Amino acid sequence: MYKDLEGKVAVVTGGSKGIGEEIARRLAKEKMSVVINYHSDEEGAKESVDMIKENGGDAVAIQADIGDEEGAKALLDAAIEHFGSLHLWVNNAGMENKSPTHQLSYDDWTKVMNVNLNGVFLGSRTALNYFVENDIKGSIINMSSVHDKIPWPTFAHYAASKGGVKIFTETIALEYAHKGIRVNNISPGAINTSINAEKFEDEEAKQKTLNMIPMDYIGKPEEVAAVAAWLASKEASYVTGTTLYVDGGMTLYPSFEKGDG
Repeated sequence: MYKDLEGKVAVVTGGSKGIGEEIARRLAKEKMSVVINYHSDEEGAKESVDMIKENGGDAVAIQADIGDEEGAKALLDAAIEHFGSLHLWVNNAGMENKSPTHQLSYDDWTKVMNVNLNGVFLGSRTALNYFVENDIKGSIINMSSVHDKIPWPTFAHYAASKGGVKIFTETIALEYAHKGIRVNNISPGAINTSINAEKFEDEEAKQKTLNMIPMDYIGKPEEVAAVAAWLASKEASYVTGTTLYVDGGMTLYPSFEKGDG
């Protein structure tokens, strides 16, 4: 537990399921008040809020399109209205879809970029404005992917968006470090979330994924949430502009594990 997080306020985008849901729950366990953003999964967001409140925490679910300026503003307004301030913004919302690049429609490219990259910009800008105007040494955590480093054929738009998130994180971390605002990036590998559940039900597909993970297991959302809580806390007070790969070693080129090549 990180005592310094107690009583502080966080916004978590895409917080109704998967990694975002687990981050929201973990921050609530740290006694933070949490604004849980959702786009369409109202039921999931409300379930998260109910569970947090049942366990003694405080949270509110807010529908908003994080790829829209008004959506980002609505989340900040909710944090102020319900909890009085803002100390942490987690840009977690993301999407992906598969397509050979030569067949990738501009519409699909734009949709992925709007959520994965534009949403990170809008959320970060909203948080930065509030932190600067109120002299708050706040924190921003962006959610990228191992594919900000590992090329992913047929997911060019996704990889491009996540590569953009990584360099954006580093750039604004440098820009605002003198104000005591920390900005970091988490890049998960294969995590056992609802979006991956169907894929991992196929044993052959699951094994192919496991073959890329030196630690030989699919990660759990709570393992990513633990990293987010640490980054938000004073335990990470000297950490900014960093990307933490929560991937079981996937980015270590596992095909070379035996010393071959």
